[in-house]
Amino acid sequence: MRFGRLTCGFVGILALSAAAAAQSPAVVAAAKTPLPSVKMDETQKGGEKTLSVRVVAYNIDAKLDPVKHTIDATETLEYLNLTGQPQQTFPFHLYLNAFQPQSTFMTEVHRSGTRGNGPGSGWDPLHYGSIEVKHLESDGVDLTSQMQFIHPDDDNTQDKTVFQVTLPKPVPPGGTAKFSFTFHDILPEVVERTGYKRDFDMVGQWFPKVGVWWKNAWNCHQFHASTEFFADFGTFDVKITLPRNEVVGAAGDLVDRHDNPDGSMTLHYSSQDVHDFSWAASPSFTRVEDRWQGSAQPVQIIVLISPGNMSSAQRYVQAIKGSLTMFDKWYGPYPYDRITLIDPPHGGEDAGGMEYPTLITGDTSWNMPKGILLPEIVTEHEFGHQYWYGMVATNEFEEAWLDEGINSYTEVKVMDALYGRNSFANLPFAQMSEDQAQRLMYLSDPDTDPIARLGWKFYSNNAYGAVTYGKTATMLLTLEKIIGEDTMRNALHTYFMRYRFTHPTGTDFINTVEEVSGRDLKWYFNQAVYGTQMMDYEVSNAHSDPLKWWESSIGSNKDAVYRTYVSVRRTGDFQFPVDLVVKFDDGSSATEHWDGQDRWMRYQYDRKAKVVSAEIDPQNQVMMDRNWFNNSYTVEADARATHKMRNIFVFASEWLSQVLAWLT
Repeated sequence: MRFGRLTCGFVGILALSAAAAAQSPAVVAAAKTPLPSVKMDETQKGGEKTLSVRVVAYNIDAKLDPVKHTIDATETLEYLNLTGQPQQTFPFHLYLNAFQPQSTFMTEVHRSGTRGNGPGSGWDPLHYGSIEVKHLESDGVDLTSQMQFIHPDDDNTQDKTVFQVTLPKPVPPGGTAKFSFTFHDILPEVVERTGYKRDFDMVGQWFPKVGVWWKNAWNCHQFHASTEFFADFGTFDVKITLPRNEVVGAAGDLVDRHDNPDGSMTLHYSSQDVHDFSWAASPSFTRVEDRWQGSAQPVQIIVLISPGNMSSAQRYVQAIKGSLTMFDKWYGPYPYDRITLIDPPHGGEDAGGMEYPTLITGDTSWNMPKGILLPEIVTEHEFGHQYWYGMVATNEFEEAWLDEGINSYTEVKVMDALYGRNSFANLPFAQMSEDQAQRLMYLSDPDTDPIARLGWKFYSNNAYGAVTYGKTATMLLTLEKIIGEDTMRNALHTYFMRYRFTHPTGTDFINTVEEVSGRDLKWYFNQAVYGTQMMDYEVSNAHSDPLKWWESSIGSNKDAVYRTYVSVRRTGDFQFPVDLVVKFDDGSSATEHWDGQDRWMRYQYDRKAKVVSAEIDPQNQVMMDRNWFNNSYTVEADARATHKMRNIFVFASEWLSQVLAWLT
């Protein structure tokens, strides 16, 4: 999920471009030594090839009312008990109940905001959403009255996003629990990436979903304003009945279409080795198709475009193809035979920027300039989730950084490889790279929380976004300085190939990085992931004095020797090695490597030259340094920067005045 709606207004980019002005425009190329493609490790199950341990098997038969935006459905769930012990009580998610006034989700939205564009401070009944289980049975026993709403994360008895039920008798290890549901959904007007807008229905997190047995306990958290999802792998067999004029995009292969006598149609979809199923429908969609050939198999690309957005259709397609290519080349093969992108309609943008297995939602507008890479960024980001959320499938409730953060890092690398250094914005008057955008997000709220924090425990939703997305990406970009870009890429490749179709932890990721790099990096991760220390280094002083300062003829002596002092300080608590480059007026320079352990260091040089400048990290590789402005020191001021900033300000203010005049 993209944090909030990525708005790239010209005024905002102009403001940000000042921070980007000093950056090198060099294009980041693809890996110098590409990793070989690796085929999926497949296991046989009854003659069928499987990619995952299939714990769940969902069979859902749903009917959409596109006028009322409701769904009536039956669901059969078979749960394979691989927990190693008898299980009698099972928890289930009812995510749509988050969109009710007294839910934990809404309580948190009103307290500290939401990652997307939620209902806001006032309650609009249109944003009401719910899922009601009308009937539940297991092996012929009616358990509807036995359903009990629980709230494992807080004391909100009004929250109805998790319930549990106890079976008449336990399911033995290796046995199968069977559940049958009848349920009714009320979709909200689009909010938090689900719901409807006019004739558009985005159907996500819409059915009762069983929790995950993880770390020897049930893991089934309530739906929070700053959390997403966690589920086991399995199979989905889904039938959707709706009017024949609807164009449907779904997270599965279309097995069959049946036209019914009442003018409706029933679409039958099947999906394997995934942990969720979502779909969207609108009679106004235009279907665009393409294909891509990867190392595993051909992939069908389906893009459903809303009215007015056809100009972005090929931008979506090319972004999908490019993302498929780079992920296949760098991290591992894409094992599914399709990827579907849903383009939300005007006014329904809150459905944009979301990921489900083999289905993502995009984001654009009818007049999106080519220099604003919003469609490309959102497409790449949501596709990246197919790997870190879809296949690696970490627990986003508890360790969101393993998906959103790693995905934000790979977004930087893939976007730069596909679109060049200015992969966030590339306008004649303003350019910005993806790594700069991630760093700015990190700096917006850098030290309230550690990266490794439960998703709903962050200080605010802004802090959640700044730390989980921006700080994690920036932390991994800084890690490149220590272990190298190729080693970092190889570590992610190893991590993906080793842990796909499992539920690894942060410890698994860190251990993999240490293994591949051959280095003990606990000193770094303890600060960057588990701590809140801030990194800030500065050049506090640089000056040159005659070595024989007492001689009156020093000013006319060309062979005079000068003693230069350069003092650097660590003003933050984050200890990190940095480089210092000192330049002299004879064209010579000196490079120092400081371990950053002490609070300050003073360097001394005796030369026939005076100091001109001193700079820490001149290539701006240490992205976590919160203040780059104090990294350099010049003896004489350079007025060119002042003139440049003045010109940018004049241009921006004049342009903004014209826009405001046009709007009024």
